[in-house]
Amino acid sequence: MSSPRILIVDDEADLRELLEITLVKMGLDIDSAPTLAVARDYLAKTKYALVLTDMRLPDGLGIELVHEVTAQYKNTPIAVITAFGSADNAVVALKAGAFDYLSKPVGLEQLRVMVRSALRISQNDSSDKSSQKAIVPTALRLMGQSEAMQDLRAQITRLARSMAPVAISGESGSGKELAARDIHAQSARNDKPFVAVNCGAIPEALMEAEFFGYRKGAFTGAVDDRDGFFQAANGGTLLLDEVADLPFAMQVKLLRAIQERRVRKVGATVEEQVDVRIISATHQNLHDCVGKGTFRQDLYYRLNVIELSLPPLRERLDDIGLLAQAILTRLGGGQQTVLAPAALDALRSYSFPGNVRELENILERALAFANDGVIEVTDLALKASPSIKIFAPSPPAEETLMVPVLIETEEMILPPLADELPQSLPDHLDDVEREIIRRALAKTRFNRTQAAELLGISFRQLRYRMQRLDINAPE
Repeated sequence: MSSPRILIVDDEADLRELLEITLVKMGLDIDSAPTLAVARDYLAKTKYALVLTDMRLPDGLGIELVHEVTAQYKNTPIAVITAFGSADNAVVALKAGAFDYLSKPVGLEQLRVMVRSALRISQNDSSDKSSQKAIVPTALRLMGQSEAMQDLRAQITRLARSMAPVAISGESGSGKELAARDIHAQSARNDKPFVAVNCGAIPEALMEAEFFGYRKGAFTGAVDDRDGFFQAANGGTLLLDEVADLPFAMQVKLLRAIQERRVRKVGATVEEQVDVRIISATHQNLHDCVGKGTFRQDLYYRLNVIELSLPPLRERLDDIGLLAQAILTRLGGGQQTVLAPAALDALRSYSFPGNVRELENILERALAFANDGVIEVTDLALKASPSIKIFAPSPPAEETLMVPVLIETEEMILPPLADELPQSLPDHLDDVEREIIRRALAKTRFNRTQAAELLGISFRQLRYRMQRLDINAPE
C-alpha cells in the first residue's frame, strides 16, 4: 500500500526543504510547488491526503487555493502557513474551510501533530460506511426528526472535519454540550479526551491554575505538580461552557493560549505546547457582550470562527414525542412507561422555557405519579411560563424615596412594605433580596443557572449575592 501523499505549496525553498525532510521521516510521500499554478497542476493529476500552503505566493494568495480545494476536492483537508503575528489571516482561512493553520516559524512538533490529525480525517473519508458508524452520535444525543435538527446534524458533520474553533449559542437546556460532544465524537480526535469546563463555576483567583496547571510550590497548597484543563484535553477537544462569564483578565491569557497553542503553568518559567481544539458555548449573545465591553473583541473573533446555533425546543415541538420516549426509557430503569395522548398534546402546547432539560425534569417528576405505566396530563403538573412584573410605589411629589423593587412570578409574591419604617434600611433590603433569591431557588429546585435567568441577573452575580447573604444549598 502506497504512503499518503502531501502537497506543500510555498515559495521559500529553505522552508519547503525543511517541511519535506520532516514529513518524509514520518513515512509520507511529498510533492512541492513554489506557486499556485504549479499546485493546481499537481491537484489536477494527483489525490492528496493533505495540502499545506503558504498564505503569500508569487502569483496569488493561499486563500484562493483554500477556496478551490474546499470546493473541488472536498475530501482533501487543506492547512495554511501564516506569518508570525498574522492571526487574522488564520481566522479568514479557517472561515473559508481550512482544516488548520501553522504560524511561522513553523514548529516541527506542531506540524507533525497537525499532519497526523489530517491523515486521520483522510482515512475516515476513504473508509467504508460501516467503519464510520462508531463515530455517529448515540440515540440520546441531539435527537429529533424536525428539519431544524436534521440541518443541525448536517452542520455538525461538516464541522467535525475542521480544527476551526466553534462557538455554540443557544438557550439554557437546549443541548449545547451535547452538540460539542457530537462534534468531538465525529472528528478525527474522537479517541482523545473531551474536557468540558463551566467557566462561570471557577473562582476567579483559581482560574489560571485550573486552566493551565501549576508547579509544586507555586502557591500555598500546591504540594504537587498538576496539569490544567488544556493539558488534560491535549490532542482532543476543550469545551468552554458559559464562556461569557470569564473575567476580563482571564480572557487575555486565554487569547494568548489559543493563538500560540502554548501554555505556561503557574510557577513555571517555560511554556509547553498543547494541541487542543476549542469549542465555546454560552446562552448569552457574545456580540452584545463585546458591545457592552464585558468581552474582548479579539477573543470573540478567535472563538467565533464558526457559529453553531441550537434551536429552542419550542421551535421543534414535533420532536417532543421522540425525545419524551427516549427520556422515559432511560429513566424507567427497564420499566415501560408511555405518555397518554392527551399528555403528549399538553407537552406539545407548552413553551418549555427550560428546553430539553426542563422536559426531562417534568418527565422525571411525572414518573413518580404515573399509574399503570401511563403518564396522564395531571401527572405532568405543567405550569404557565413565569413572567416578571415590576412593582414600584409612586413616591410623594415633594420628595423622592428609594423603595425596594418587588418581583412577582407565579407563586412568588412578596408582601408589601409595612407601614412603619425599618430600623435599618440596609438590613431590611438584604432581607427582601434574600427572600426573593430563596424563592427563585426553590422554584427552580436550586438550579442556580435557571434562578439567575428568572431574576434577570448573571450566574456570577447570583453566586456573589448568595455568598454575601449567606444562602446555602439545602442539605
